[in-house]
Parts: sequence; structure tokens; C-alpha cells
Amino acid sequence: MKPTRRDFLKQAGAVTISGVVIGCGDSGSVEADAAVVAQPPRGDPGTDTGADTPLEPDDLEDYQYDGDPGPETLFQHGVASGDPLADAVIIWTRASVGADKAAESVDVWWEIAVDKDFIQRVAVGTATTGPDADHTVKIDVTGLNAGRTYYYQFKSLGRTSPVGRTRTTADGPLDRLRLGVCSCAKYTSGYFHAYRYLAEQPDLDAVLHLGDYIYESNVEGFTAGRDHLPPYEPVSLDDYRARYANYRTDLDLQEAHRQHPFIAIWDDHETTNNSWKDGASNHDPPGEGTWVDRKAAAIQAYFEWLPIRDTDDRHIFRTFKFGDLVDLVMLDTRLYGRDEQTKDPIEMADPARTLLGFEQEKWLDDQLAESAATWRVLGQQVVMTPLTAGGEVLNNDQWDGYQAARDRLLDSLDALAADNVVVLTGDIHSSWAGEVPRDAADYDPETGDGARLIELVTPGITSGFPLQEGLVDLAKELNPHIKYGEVTRRGYMVVDVTPERMQAAWYHMASVTEETTTQSVDAAWSTALGSVRLVQDDATVEPPSDVPDPAP
Repeated sequence: MKPTRRDFLKQAGAVTISGVVIGCGDSGSVEADAAVVAQPPRGDPGTDTGADTPLEPDDLEDYQYDGDPGPETLFQHGVASGDPLADAVIIWTRASVGADKAAESVDVWWEIAVDKDFIQRVAVGTATTGPDADHTVKIDVTGLNAGRTYYYQFKSLGRTSPVGRTRTTADGPLDRLRLGVCSCAKYTSGYFHAYRYLAEQPDLDAVLHLGDYIYESNVEGFTAGRDHLPPYEPVSLDDYRARYANYRTDLDLQEAHRQHPFIAIWDDHETTNNSWKDGASNHDPPGEGTWVDRKAAAIQAYFEWLPIRDTDDRHIFRTFKFGDLVDLVMLDTRLYGRDEQTKDPIEMADPARTLLGFEQEKWLDDQLAESAATWRVLGQQVVMTPLTAGGEVLNNDQWDGYQAARDRLLDSLDALAADNVVVLTGDIHSSWAGEVPRDAADYDPETGDGARLIELVTPGITSGFPLQEGLVDLAKELNPHIKYGEVTRRGYMVVDVTPERMQAAWYHMASVTEETTTQSVDAAWSTALGSVRLVQDDATVEPPSDVPDPAP
């Protein structure tokens, strides 16, 4: 039987009001600058000067260690890289020294090269880490060349880490960019197959993780052997550190980090469900302490365990420039400035309410004003596309619950005449694409008039929610600016950008509860430069053939 509007409201309300399913509802990390070896200036893009000129062996000290070897599991959490710039990138690892040395510091040596055999090394160095950083290490490797692939590894206590591969962003003309996009990876909900498939796409320039990298819930695993540690909801710094360590034992997640640089932002489950700047629906002060302390602990653990560049006030909104093709503006719609969620329709429209915080709104306006790129892409957490039934907001945790904030963003785009804007979103454990209007009532589904930008929503890695497939058709019927939806499969997106068009392809897993699975492309949609229309494609674009070797 065809679902009715009443079914749509009932099911959508069940998963949005509870916040359990649909709503993904001082630094301790050691960060060292890599300028430990003098190098010539980088020079113009495309030249072989700077860090791409291998240094002589005499200029690069080799790793030396004469003591007893550390545990074989010293690098059990793998390696990672992230926050790539045209001349720098963060590389990360953790030294798991063992309980008997948990209070001690340890030196970790690192190297980075243009080849996977480390014959043509371009920089080396040593960092010291210890319990204040949870024995994590982050190195900001500077002086690199733009648009280049590098290989890196770490050594400590006589042990050697896996080899990682990373890439800097382009500087200057760029004719193509490929990004993996993912979110919502709940360890207890299934296997992280989608991370493995992302790792096996060697042509990606970076992976965008749009939040819910971990989950704070204390439920037992739905999949055998995948229980959360600690076996209770994290509140303290030690708790959150242990939860990240739990997730980073997953080999599929490790492989995605090993092969690609990540650009990551948090959503709510890195703290707790349906969080906002001063609290969360799932935080109980009498039993769980102050929100200030819990939020600070969660943020510190995030900055320790993710390959993200530190900022003075620990904000995560920042901009990445991929040549002249894409300016990627990553936002924080969760913790920096968000006002508390409300169910009152009048309050939802209150101009005094904000999702980003007025300081971040001003910063975003500046980024848009300064952008000269062909495409402007916003990476953020919660759905911007209006999703209503009979005028009733279905999810007050999304931009629908902060209507004046969405209007201010659209006003800015109009004032700046900023076109070719695409929003990439996670959070809702499902796949969507839409033409975002200022006012859904003024949108013309035949011509697309009234749409201002495009939104592409990635599914969860494992997180899902039990909506009927038929409700997608009803959602599109009630919201004709929504062009594509799929709510039953987990997976990720690949976004392919050229100066003429942007295509998103949704890759879905056959299963996340079986130890092995297959993937398939469910749909591909594209938008042309200068258009605010989505067109369904018959197939995904062919990936480039001249891709660098994966990390061995």
C-alpha cells in the first residue's frame, strides 16, 4: 500500500524527535612543524624545486635506536594525514607504548618522501609525545610542492609504522578534482566496508568526513565482536580517548586514512546526541558533570586523534583551496554557535537565532566574498534543503529549525552574486540531492526557478534508520525541489569536479552486517556550471587513469 502523508509524518517524527536514529543527532596533541631541515623555496606550481628536490642523505639523519624493542602493537592505530594545503599537510600516528609505560614520554621519528620506497626523502624529524597527548603525534609538514603525492612513515622504539600516502592541494589552474565524502560511522552498527572501498579508489584527492566519526552511545553491538569501548557512554577525557582508540582499531578505517588525506569536521556524536553550544539533549548534568567540561574533553580528544590542524580556540571552520577550481569552506553547524533546538514554529523563524553563530556567519560571508574559484563548496553537517509535510518542519535539528540563519546565508549569496554554490552534507544516514530554494512555495519544479544552490547528502558508513523506501517518493512529492533520495543503504559519495560540471555518485553497500560485501552505484547526478539544476546521469564519469601508486 502506498505510504500516506500521515505515515510520512509518523515515521519521520519518530526518528527526528527522538534524535536516536536520523539525527547523527588546551591541546594535548603533539603538533610539530616539519621545517627541521633547511629547504629551498617551493617555486612556481609544476616545477621540481623545493621539497620535491630530494635532499642528500647527509642532510637527513636516519633513525637510530639501540634499546630493547617496544611492543609489536606500537603502531596498532595506524597512520593518517589531513588538512592538506598547497605547501603543507598534517601527518599523524599514535605510539601505543603499553600500560607499563603509559606515564612516560617517547620520541617518534618520521620521514616523508616522493616515492613509496623512501629513496627520495624530502624531510625528516623527531617529535616527543606522552600521556598529555594520549601518545598521539601530529606533524605539520611544510615546504611541500602543490598538487603532489607523498609517502610517509614513523619509527619509534625499534618499530616501524605502516606507510601512508598523502597529497597536497593544487595551486593555480586545475582541471579536475575528485573527493570522497562520508559521515556517520557507528562501530556497533556494522562493518566499515565503505571505508575500505574509499581506500581502494586511488584517484581521490581527499576524503571529506562530515561528522559522527565516533558515536558516544553505550549500546551493545548489533554486529558480533563490535561492541563499544569503554562499555558505557563517554564523559571524561579518558573516556573519549578510549572510544577513539576503539574505533581506530578497525582496519578498514585505518586503510582509508592510510591512502588518503582527510578533511574532517565533527557533528553531534563526537560529544553527545543533539548537542548545541551550551548543552545537548543527551547530556544530564547531575549524573554527567558540567557541559563545559564534557565538551572540552570531547574536543581535546578529537584534536588528538584526528589529523586536523590545531587552532587557537579549537574551532573547526576553515577553508581549503584546490587551485582555481574549488574553494572548499568547512563549517561548524553543531558546537561553535548553535542555539538550542526548538519545536516552536515561531521560535524557528526568530532572526535572533543562529545555527553557525554570528561570528562564523561573518567569517563565511568573508570567505564567499574573497572566493575567486570556479566552484564554491560548503562542507557541513545538517541538511539545508527544506523538508516539510504540509508546512510542518520534520527535523528541527536541521537548517529548517533555524530558518532566519538559512535566509541570511541566501541573502549573502545574492548580495555577493555568488553562483555555482554546492553544499555537501551528512548526518541523516541516507542519500539525497536537491535544488535548495529560498522559499519552497516559490519553487517551480519544471524550470527550477526559485532554487539558489545545490545540496548533495552522503549516506552513513554504517548508521541508518528504518524508513520505508516508498516514503522517498512521498518526500519528493511534498518537496519537489528534492530530486533524489534513498534511505535503505549505507555507503559514501564521490564528487567529481571540472570547470564545466560537478557530478555526485552514490556508492552503496549490499550489507554492513556481513563480514564481506559488494558495492554498487545507486545513482549519479550532476549540475552544470552556471546552473542551479540537477540532471540524472546514465553513468558515473570515468576516473582518471594517471593516478599515483597506493601506499604499499
